Amino acid sequence: MPTITFNAFSFLQKKLKKKNIKYTNVAMELACGTTPNDLIKQLELTKKDVEVVFINGKVAPFNTILHHGDRVALVPHGTPGPYRVFLGFKNKDMT
Repeated sequence: MPTITFNAFSFLQKKLKKKNIKYTNVAMELACGTTPNDLIKQLELTKKDVEVVFINGKVAPFNTILHHGDRVALVPHGTPGPYRVFLGFKNKDMT
């Protein structure tokens, strides 16, 4: 079973905190073949909650298979414009 390091940002932290789910530098064991889409469901979030996923510091599609040692971060909708460009996800199709 792969183990990843998970982080959530901004509004997602508040949603996860209400559910008593840890959201900062969390070591998570996942089933083999897990994708960010699966992780979002596991965290009791919806696709509408998450705009972008970062895997190992790079924007990645939601259907990417996660591997042992990956660093995964979820970013919610509403990230301000300049950060969108800086982080590399302005106008990208992440589906």
